[in-house]
This record gives sequence, structure tokens and C-alpha cells, in this order.
Amino acid sequence: MRTITPAAPLADDDFEALARKRASARMGWYVHAALYLLVNMALAAVSLATGRHWAIFPALGWGLGLAMHGVGVWLSLGGGGLHARLLARERERLAAQRDPW
Repeated sequence: MRTITPAAPLADDDFEALARKRASARMGWYVHAALYLLVNMALAAVSLATGRHWAIFPALGWGLGLAMHGVGVWLSLGGGGLHARLLARERERLAAQRDPW
């Protein structure tokens, strides 16, 4: 498998593959964050219904994992539906990097 580096000129196939990879990574983080919110709201409701406040522990642990996932996605990547908008944005960013003027 060939490594794609943004500093090197990209062929059209590599350009599209990199845009799709970046958009998919961001979409994966959005799905992770949505699941985090839904599950932890349910756990908080159960925790409050039982009269104990244990739901903070899974929320903190999973929150740390979500934060690390976010750092990996947002810092390593740089610069219709949500996935389609992210894909279009990545194509625009890559096109701007490709254009020498």
C-alpha cells in the first residue's frame, strides 16, 4: 500500500482516496460522540432513578476515550448529508493544496 503525503503532488485517485479517508474519520468521531451522549444520558437516568450517582464513572472513562479519539482525528487530519459535506470540504482543501497559485 502506498503512503499518501499531503506535501507530495497527488494523483486524482490519491486525491479522492485521501478526501474520503479524512471525511470518514471525522464522520466516525461524530458517530462516536452521538453514541456517547445517548448512552450516558440513559445511564444518568437509570442512576438517578436508583438514587445513586454512579453514572459519572462510565461517563468520565468513556469521555476520556472520546477525547483521545477526537485528538487523533482532528489533529492528525489537519485541515447533502454530513458525510457528503465533509467529503466536499476535504476535496476543496486538497484542491487548494494542489493548486500552485
